Amino acid sequence: MSYKQLIAMYAAGVLVFLCFPVKADKIVLDSGATLTAPVLADRPSGVVVDLGYTVLLVPRENIAAIEPEVSVYDPNKPDPEEGVPALVSSDRLYYTAPMEPLSLEACYKRVSPAVVVVSTPAGLGSGFFINPEGYLITNYHVIERETQITVTLFEKSRSGFERKIFREVRIVALNPFIDLALLKVQDETIKEFPYVPLAEPGTVQVGQNTFAVGNPLGLERSLSEGTITTVSRAFEGLVYIQTNADLNPGNSGGPLFDMAGRVIGVANMSARQFGGLGFAIPIHYVRDFIANYESFAYDKDNPNTGYRYLQPDARLKKEKPDLSQY
Repeated sequence: MSYKQLIAMYAAGVLVFLCFPVKADKIVLDSGATLTAPVLADRPSGVVVDLGYTVLLVPRENIAAIEPEVSVYDPNKPDPEEGVPALVSSDRLYYTAPMEPLSLEACYKRVSPAVVVVSTPAGLGSGFFINPEGYLITNYHVIERETQITVTLFEKSRSGFERKIFREVRIVALNPFIDLALLKVQDETIKEFPYVPLAEPGTVQVGQNTFAVGNPLGLERSLSEGTITTVSRAFEGLVYIQTNADLNPGNSGGPLFDMAGRVIGVANMSARQFGGLGFAIPIHYVRDFIANYESFAYDKDNPNTGYRYLQPDARLKKEKPDLSQY
């Protein structure tokens, strides 16, 4: 094979890779080894396959069998090191994903890059990106009455993770009633932020495994594991997910995941004097807030944006009112 032919074949392989879904045949060699790669050409002398960085001619006499093409890239089983592919846009700022459960270790590798530290002069909490444009969710109480907000992302590098600090953070929407805030990191140098998908409402079950990633007491990117103990714990007119995964100050605003790496809730409170009593805002509240975020749009002239109904004054007259006139 000449040098020019090799270059031409390589170029053809690149075009196939860029323009079409990646499919590959499984080639079984006479030695028992297998090779899975896109087939560029099937010739009497052998088959030409694309290995990504080069092409290879496999002689016909060394091929025992060629099995039907298979997908090289299974969207339901993404590589945990590569984030969460195959996400489906809902055109509402967030994404969903049809994914299968993984091990806790694999899930953590998949989702932890999207979890951030959200800090203000008053303290810090957690948050998570919901799309590649830099939109993220946290608790309202994490940034309450604050406009100077910093987001710290842990960017993967060869040596591990490096802190990347963003000080240009815009408050998009606030909902103090359900304790949620939508923020956006303003940085044109980042092409795509790591992000996590949101689960479908009604999929959380008592007894299922769960885990949280956050920054309890400032201990960054900490993982806590547990189970769902109740899906409808009522507090002040709202329902919460209850879990025995440890949630502590600093976890507020961080995600609670299922074992496929989808967000099922947002951590927002716990019983400090007792372990194993953590609570999270259910995902249906979160999705509704994002879908209707314009209704809770932040007003820079009113840092405490969002309608807050004040308690009425106490009655001055203690006796029963005279209702005969009505």
